[in-house]
Amino acid sequence: MLLFKLVKCANSLIKKAFGKFYARPVVTHTIGIAELAEHMASHNTPFSAGTIRGILTDMVVCVRELVMQNVAVKIENLAIFSIGIRPKKGADSEEEFSVANHIDGVRLRARATGKFSNNQLDLEATLKNVKDLTKKKESKTPGSDPGTDSGSNTGSDSGNQSGSDSGKEQGSDSGDVGL
Repeated sequence: MLLFKLVKCANSLIKKAFGKFYARPVVTHTIGIAELAEHMASHNTPFSAGTIRGILTDMVVCVRELVMQNVAVKIENLAIFSIGIRPKKGADSEEEFSVANHIDGVRLRARATGKFSNNQLDLEATLKNVKDLTKKKESKTPGSDPGTDSGSNTGSDSGNQSGSDSGKEQGSDSGDVGL
């Protein structure tokens, strides 16, 4: 299930959108390579979490190296990673173009592919407003539902897992990943 929240557009420069509500995805937590390796190792693989972590770490280094050499790297059913350019402004002619005046920087691009393509995700996604989940939690009080045992643990997951992302690092996501 994919959670979303509704956000009111506060940008008055976009007249058609100003004051309207739009769905935005809710990220519950972020995991790093170590946590991903642990998760992968739990899927009945003969490889240890440490081995998987080493492979993933090496993969990240190699993807970066290749992308910085103008090579697009396709990881099937995930994304195609490539380099992009952030332009400052256009030049009036080829002769007037200069890197310093017309290029703001470079960025990583990731285009969804295969099972992660937009069409495939649209078919598989089940969307739920996070507000609906909090309403259900608030309306249920321990002992009020005859199917529960007075509020004791019923085996459900509280969803309070912690990730390794402190949220303090500046991101480089330009928003055009396509996921």
